[in-house]
Amino acid sequence: MDNTLTISDKELDKIAGNLYCGISKIIDTAKHSVAVYVNAKSNMMYWNIGRYIISDLQYETYSAYGEQILAKVSKRLTDEYGKGYTYSALTRMMKVARIYDDEEMFATLSQTLSWSHFLELITIEDSTKRLFYQQVGIAEHWSVRELRDKQDAMVYERSLIAAKPDDEIVKTLENITPKHFEADVILKNSYVLDFLELSGYYSENELEEAVSKQLEKFILELGQGFAFLERQKRFTIDGTDYYLDLLFYHRRLKCLVAIDLKLGKFKPQYKGQMELYLKYMQKYDMQPGENPPIGLLLCSEGNTEHIELLMLGEENIKVSQYLTYLPEKQWFIDKLNRSILIAKEFKDCNT
Repeated sequence: MDNTLTISDKELDKIAGNLYCGISKIIDTAKHSVAVYVNAKSNMMYWNIGRYIISDLQYETYSAYGEQILAKVSKRLTDEYGKGYTYSALTRMMKVARIYDDEEMFATLSQTLSWSHFLELITIEDSTKRLFYQQVGIAEHWSVRELRDKQDAMVYERSLIAAKPDDEIVKTLENITPKHFEADVILKNSYVLDFLELSGYYSENELEEAVSKQLEKFILELGQGFAFLERQKRFTIDGTDYYLDLLFYHRRLKCLVAIDLKLGKFKPQYKGQMELYLKYMQKYDMQPGENPPIGLLLCSEGNTEHIELLMLGEENIKVSQYLTYLPEKQWFIDKLNRSILIAKEFKDCNT
C-alpha cells in the first residue's frame, strides 16, 4: 500500500517550501561569489544542489512522493532563476552527485571539466568505461563534442586496455596525466581504414601506397600525438637490408613507434622481425630521454589466441587488426568480448 497518498497538499507544499529555501540559499550564496560564473564554481553549485536534494529527501528521492516535491520545487526555482533548474535539470544534478559522490574529487575534476562534460559522462553506465573517457578526455583536452564523437567511434571498446581486468584498467587510468600515458591506452585493437578505398584483392605494397597517399587521415585514425617520420625505413644488419613500412614518433609516449602492415592473420615470425627492428632502433636511433620504441603490427585479420599465447601484450610489440570498411558497432563489441574471454582463459591457465 502506498502510504504517500495520505500526505495532504498542504504538507507537500510545506516540505517543498523547505526544500526550495535550502536550494535557494545554495544558489544565492554561490551568486555572491565573484567567481560564480567560473566553471568550477558553477559545477560545485550544481553538485551541492544535487547532494542537498538527495540528503533532504533521503529514501523518498525516487518515489512518487519525492517526484511530486521535486516538481513543485523545480517550478519555483525556474520561475525565480530560469530554465537551468527544470525538473530534468535537477534530476541530472542528483545523478552527478550520486555518481561523483566524493566532493574533493569532484572539485578537482571541475578544474578541467565543464558541467556539460559531466552530463555526458553520467550517461555512461559502466564505471570503468566512464573513467576511461573521463581521464583520457582530461589529458587530451576533449571538448564535449569530441567526447561524444569518441564514444560514437567506440574508442574505449577499440582500445587495447579494454581487454584487461577491470582492476588493471582502473589502476592504469588513474595514473594518466597529460604527460604520462601507457601504450595500451593510446593504441587500439582495431583500426578502420575505410578511407583507403581498397576492396577485393590488394598487395602489401598497394596497401602501403594507399596509406601514404592518405597519410593525414591515417594519422587521425591512429589518434592524437603521432608524428610521421619515415616510410620504408631501412635497417642494414650483417649486410642484409630490412625495410619497415612506417615509422612514427609519439609525443606523450616519448618513443618511436614502428608500424608494419600485413595481409591476413598474425604469424609468429612477424614478432621476431619486429623485435629485430626495435632492438636496432633502441641501439642506433633512440635519443636521450626517450623511452624504448614500440612496434605495432597491423594485420587484416584477427587471431587473438595466437597473440595471447605469445604474450605480446606484456612486451613492446602490439598486434591490432585493420579494416578497410566500417563495420557495425556490434562488431567491435563482439571482438572486445572475445579478447576478454581469451585473456581470462589464458590468465586462469597460468595461475
